[in-house]
Amino acid sequence: MLQQLLQLIQKFWDPWIIFGFAAQFVFFLRFAVQWWVSEKKKESVIPVAFWYLSLVGTVMILAYSIRQKDIVFITASILNAMIYIRNLSLIHSKKKAEKIVVNPTDGKVDSTVIESSND
Repeated sequence: MLQQLLQLIQKFWDPWIIFGFAAQFVFFLRFAVQWWVSEKKKESVIPVAFWYLSLVGTVMILAYSIRQKDIVFITASILNAMIYIRNLSLIHSKKKAEKIVVNPTDGKVDSTVIESSND
């Protein structure tokens, strides 16, 4: 029993195990950020940082899963990454559609969203 405990403790200091824990921590941070922003705004919000942390954490977990040869987590990480990339793509395409417009009557700057012609 003591021998098994010592082996477990030794595994903890393996660089890949530490990397795996770091990956899980980055992935967890996305929820901490989402919670913090939601509390600040007093409503449920999913900030852009949530999607970036999701993607970074998933890529780290993917690297760890490949090293550990875990097909379940490899598959899940690839599918998750596709969703996160798509959400970031949607966010950035919306930002590209935003234009700054100066109101000709009072000279104030207004931010408006220009609808694309293929919507």
